[in-house]
Order: sequence, then structure tokens, then C-alpha cells
Amino acid sequence: MTAEQKKSVVIEYFKRFDRGGDVLALFAEDADVYFPKWGVARGREEIGRCFGDVSQLFTSILHHPEYLKFVVQEDVVVAEGMTSGTTTDGITWRAGVTHAGRFVDWFEIRDFLIQRCFIYLDPDYSGADTERYHWLRERAQIPA
Repeated sequence: MTAEQKKSVVIEYFKRFDRGGDVLALFAEDADVYFPKWGVARGREEIGRCFGDVSQLFTSILHHPEYLKFVVQEDVVVAEGMTSGTTTDGITWRAGVTHAGRFVDWFEIRDFLIQRCFIYLDPDYSGADTERYHWLRERAQIPA
């Protein structure tokens, strides 16, 4: 596979995730996915459970492919990007505006299938976890 073909698999992954397409079809049967606070999901069935659990955090999400930055080497594609959306409790986020929404995903792709996808981000999309971080708590108390 060329670097551009590998990048196109990653872009398709984000598009399917956003519009509700068959994301699992892009994964090898024995693929691994890591999501913070969930852990490692092994195989398509468990990956489906992981993504089902994670999708309960928000009512909408949009990955912005126009902002994706890629590093491609051999079968590895690293994608840095930005998201926006709305949490299930009605709070909106947008990378660059709120603290949430920036991510780095590490993919391993062979034969047009994702073998490994490790997702690195802060899963606190709504910014509710302020008690442990004094700088967030202090910002929340500043009048707008």
C-alpha cells in the first residue's frame, strides 16, 4: 500500500465514525483498539462494544479532516486532528475553543485494513472533571 492509500483508510474511518457508517468493516478481525478509560478492545466484536460505549458520551461528533496532520512510515499512520460535537448532557465542544477535541490516533494498516488503532485524547468532552485540575476549576469560576 502507498502512503496515500493508508491515509485514505484513516480518512474513511473518521468519515464513517461521523456519519454512522460501518466502521468495523475497516478493521481486521483480530485488530486492537485502545480508548482512554476503556482500555484495549481485541477483535471486531469487542471493538464494537468499545465504540458503542464511547458513542454514549455524545449525541454528535465531527472529525475535521481539513485539519488532519499525518505521519506515515511503513504500516504506521499517525493522525493528529480536531473534533467538535455535543455531549449527551447537551454541552458542546470544539477543539481550539474548548479544552476538549484534540486527539492523536496511532494506526497500523495492512492490506487496506486497520490492524491497530490506539486513540489518545481526553475523554472528558464536557469539561466536567474540574475538581482534580485547579486550573480548570479556576477558569470555570471566572465570569464570562
